[in-house]
Amino acid sequence: MAQNLSIVVVEEDRERALVIVDALREAGDYEIHVLGSRTGLARQIKALSPDVVLIDIENPSRDMLEELAIASDPMERAVAMFVDRSDEGLSDTAIEAGVSTYVVDGLQPQRLKPILDAAIARFRMFQRMRTELAETKKALEERKLIDRAKGMVMKARGVDEDEAYAILRKAAMDQGKRLADIAAALVTAAGLLS
Repeated sequence: MAQNLSIVVVEEDRERALVIVDALREAGDYEIHVLGSRTGLARQIKALSPDVVLIDIENPSRDMLEELAIASDPMERAVAMFVDRSDEGLSDTAIEAGVSTYVVDGLQPQRLKPILDAAIARFRMFQRMRTELAETKKALEERKLIDRAKGMVMKARGVDEDEAYAILRKAAMDQGKRLADIAAALVTAAGLLS
């Protein structure tokens, strides 16, 4: 995220929005946008493309909570939600919807900066975990493809596993491609021929 953070504040009450904006200005040099209506929220947030969405609501329902979280696109940015009251299970719902930080007992200006920092840190941590998980899944799928291609080479050429791997690796090097790409092409071609 950029050094000069862009923050969207979702607050329908003008007076509360001004308190939040003042607290943010005291806390740091932020680019601040206030959205006073939830109508078209997802579109507005997407257009502004902020680093953080800060939502302040008094007493959310489960549906409102999920709607706000999803509109904020928590996979793309940190989302900090401040509520005055919270029914049982709503904090779990918020976290499951991707909210980075869910604070009950309202927004207190003096606590805003550390809470935003925590939301950003948590978002970054989950972003790294999602990236690592995707890379691990991709590596596993590629490993399965390579093993399948090795089996095909072993059967077609009557060689052992090490020789089949060497044949695939040489083909990849000769063609300037990744081993996984050669394996995928072989598996696809074999599927077309059978």
